[in-house]
Amino acid sequence: MSRFVPVLLAAAVLLPAPLAAQAVDVGKLDRRVGTLESEMRAVQRKVFPGGNARFFEPEIPAQAATPAPAPETPPATTPIADLTGRVDALEGQLKTMTGQIEAMEYKLRQLEDGQRRLKGDVEFRLNTLENPGGTPPADAAGAPLAPTAGPAAVQGKPPATPVATAPKPAAPAAKPATDGAAWTAAYPKVTARDWPGVETAMSQFIADWPKSTRVPQAKYWLGRSFAARTQYPQAAKAFLDVYQSAPRSTPAPDALIALAGALNAMTKPKDACQVLGELETVYGAKLTDTQKADAGRQRLKAKCTA
Repeated sequence: MSRFVPVLLAAAVLLPAPLAAQAVDVGKLDRRVGTLESEMRAVQRKVFPGGNARFFEPEIPAQAATPAPAPETPPATTPIADLTGRVDALEGQLKTMTGQIEAMEYKLRQLEDGQRRLKGDVEFRLNTLENPGGTPPADAAGAPLAPTAGPAAVQGKPPATPVATAPKPAAPAAKPATDGAAWTAAYPKVTARDWPGVETAMSQFIADWPKSTRVPQAKYWLGRSFAARTQYPQAAKAFLDVYQSAPRSTPAPDALIALAGALNAMTKPKDACQVLGELETVYGAKLTDTQKADAGRQRLKAKCTA
C-alpha cells in the first residue's frame, strides 16, 4: 500500500469531497487486494507445496505511483481501475483454485471409501472360505460383516450368497470279521515303521479284540511305537503290561529287554539292572542268541555288576 501514499495524501488535502471519497475507496481496495493476495499465497502453497516465490506473483502487477496532479486538474482514475481489475482477477483465480482443491478432496474421499469397501469384501470372502458354515466374521464392535456390493448389485441384482456346506464326517471303517483279519490289517504299519500309525492300529486292535491271543503282541508294538518317539514312560508302562499280563507269551522276554532299554533312557540304571535280573531268572535258558545280545547291551549301559 505504500506506493499509493503520495497519491492518497494529495487527494485528501487538495481535492474536493467527491475526489477524497475516491481516495478512501482506493485505500479500501488496496487493503482488499493485500488480503486477497495473502489468501492466494496460502492457497497456492497448499496446491503447490514447496513452490518458490515465482508462483505467488499477483496476476495483475501494481501500477507505479504517479505524481499528484495539479489542483485544478481532476486526478486520473487509473489506480482505481487497476485495483478493481486486480481484485476481480484475484477473486476469480481464488474461486478456481478453491474449486480444484474441493474436487481433489472429493476424489480422495472416493478413493478411501473404495479401498475400505474392497478391504471389507476381501476379508469377508477369506473368512467365508476359512470358516464355512461357522460363525460369520464380525467387526471390532461385534457386528457381523457383510460383503460389499459387487457387479451383480450394480446391475440391480442381489449378490449371490455363498452356500456353506459343512464337511461330511468320514464314515468309520468296518470292523474286520475276525481278530486274524484285524491283525492282518494292522500289522503293515509295523513293517512300514509308521509309529503314529502303529499306535493307532494297535490301540484299536486291543480295544476291538481284548481276548485275542495277539493282544500281548499288540501291547509290545504299542510300547515300541512310544519308544521310537522317545515317549519312554509310556513305553515302559506298555512293556511292563506285556510281562505282567502274559508272562508266558512269545513277546514277554523281548518286552523285558525293551523295558530295560526304556529305563536306561530315563536314566534309571538300577531299575534296568533289576529288570535284566528278572529276565535272566525267568527266561535265562529260553533266551535266543539275539535276545542275549540285546540284554547284554542294556546291561553294559546300566553298568550292572552281576
